[in-house]
Amino acid sequence: MADPADQTRAAFISIIGAPNVGKSTLLNTIQNTKISIVSPKSQTTRSRITGIHLEKNSQLIFVDTPGIFDPKGRLNRAMVSASWESAQQADVVLVVVDAKKENDRNTLEIISRMKKSSALANHTRELILLFNKIDLVQKEKLLKLIERFGSGDIFSRVFLVSAKTSDGISDLLSYLASIAPPGPWLYPPDQLSDLPSRLFAAEVTREKLYLQLSHELPYSAAIETEKWQKKTDGSIRIEQVLYVERYSQKAIILGKNGARIKSIGTAARTELEDAFGCTIHLFLFVKVFEKWRDNPNFYREWGLNYNA
Repeated sequence: MADPADQTRAAFISIIGAPNVGKSTLLNTIQNTKISIVSPKSQTTRSRITGIHLEKNSQLIFVDTPGIFDPKGRLNRAMVSASWESAQQADVVLVVVDAKKENDRNTLEIISRMKKSSALANHTRELILLFNKIDLVQKEKLLKLIERFGSGDIFSRVFLVSAKTSDGISDLLSYLASIAPPGPWLYPPDQLSDLPSRLFAAEVTREKLYLQLSHELPYSAAIETEKWQKKTDGSIRIEQVLYVERYSQKAIILGKNGARIKSIGTAARTELEDAFGCTIHLFLFVKVFEKWRDNPNFYREWGLNYNA
């Protein structure tokens, strides 16, 4: 008879929370590599991003989701719907809270909805409350957080972590590995994510776009990897289209004499070369597409429900 300690385990773990609480940074820290893009803008994550982590004999499949808030517009509704759907399908749900602002309205609404949703509570194996950014909060406040939320209620455990410094992450992973249901691993042991390379490349470029134009450009851009060609010398030629809604936004992205788009392309190419371990030839084009938010093709690519 096999030793239970040698038995493989696997769990789907949904990471949900309000915008800008550090969900993507948490996933990247767990994976020790860039899986999900990060920027100061809230709602940077548009689709569900999967990171696959091995902890002892457990394969922990983390799903980073868009931030949950009161959605307005088709795209926002689709993103929030995807987050709740991920929570309903998971074995474990991590509700991430910014420890600096635990009274955030969106966070309280998420917890309130989870308390009301018996279907969600019954379906999931475990609900865990995770306070992030503890490196920015005084110890006395952290103790009050534990007293306030540590009584159980719908949450079985409360963890205090810093995704930025990795503090508390190892304890979290050990616990998740211990409660993962017995079963075979669902992915090869060396796979870090199920995100397609073309979509990952588009996400990297979108991150650089937001980092360089966080104030000038609203969420009016979509990026599509149109061509992906592996060349005989081992390099990769990537052509991407940056869709915006207005000609004024196109001018912002291009910059004077094309300086801005060149800078965005250089930053994206550098990161993609590190990620893929080869020379990348990246070509960026900007097109005006006034109603790209109403194009179902983008939603399918991002794994979102167009009719949510």
